[in-house]
Amino acid sequence: MENEKKETKPAIIVNNVSMRFKISTGNVSGLKEFIINKISHKSTYRKFYALRNVSFEVNKGEVVGIIGTNGSGKSTLLRIISGALKPTSGNVVVDRRKIQLLTLGTGFDSELTARENVYLNGAIIGYSKEFLDANYDKIVEFAELQNFMDEKVKNFSSGMVSRLGFAIATAGKNADILILDEVLSVGDEFFKEKSMKRIKEMIHSGATVLIVSHSLSTIKRIVRRLYGLIRAS
Repeated sequence: MENEKKETKPAIIVNNVSMRFKISTGNVSGLKEFIINKISHKSTYRKFYALRNVSFEVNKGEVVGIIGTNGSGKSTLLRIISGALKPTSGNVVVDRRKIQLLTLGTGFDSELTARENVYLNGAIIGYSKEFLDANYDKIVEFAELQNFMDEKVKNFSSGMVSRLGFAIATAGKNADILILDEVLSVGDEFFKEKSMKRIKEMIHSGATVLIVSHSLSTIKRIVRRLYGLIRAS
C-alpha cells in the first residue's frame, strides 16, 4: 500500500486583502470648525489605500518574510492578521488564539523606571506577574541593563529601550504562530547577533513565523520565502 503524502495546511491565509482609509483634505483649525464643517457637509476627504489586493499563504512550520519600504502597508497588514483592524475588502483565515506578535516600542511609559516597565509591558503582552517575577533577572541580563533598571525610561537611549523591549517580548513560551515586526535590528552589532540567535531558537521550535522588515539583507538570513509590498496609492 502506497504511503499517502500529507498535505500541509496553511496556518495563515490572506485572501485578496485591501485596506482603504479616508484622509481629510481640509485645513481645520479646531474642533468647532470641524463640527461645523461636518454638520454642513463641507468636510472633504480623499481615499488612501494602505493595501490593495494582497494575497499569500504561510504554511504551518514555515518561515516567511515580508519586506517593503516605509508606507508600503507592513504594519497595517500585521494589524489585520492579528485582528486589530478589519480590512475594507478580502479576509484573513488564521487562528488568532495561537498568534504572538512581537513588536518593539509599544507599551512603555517614559515616566516609569525600567523595572516598572518590565511589568507594564509584560502585562500588555499577556505575561502574569508570577511569570515576570520568575523571569525578571533573565530579562534584565539579556537586555544588558543590570545597572539601569531603576532609571526612568525617558533617560534611556533608543537602543536601550529596544533592547529592553526585545528581552521582554521574547521571554515567554513560543507561540504556534510568531509575527515579528522589525525586531531584528535591535541595538549594536553584538546585540543584533544575540537577538538573531534567540529568534532562530524560536523558529527552530517548529513555530509558523511571519517576519516583517524593511531590511532585505537581515531577513534573507532566516526566511524560506519572501513577499514584497509596494505602496498601494
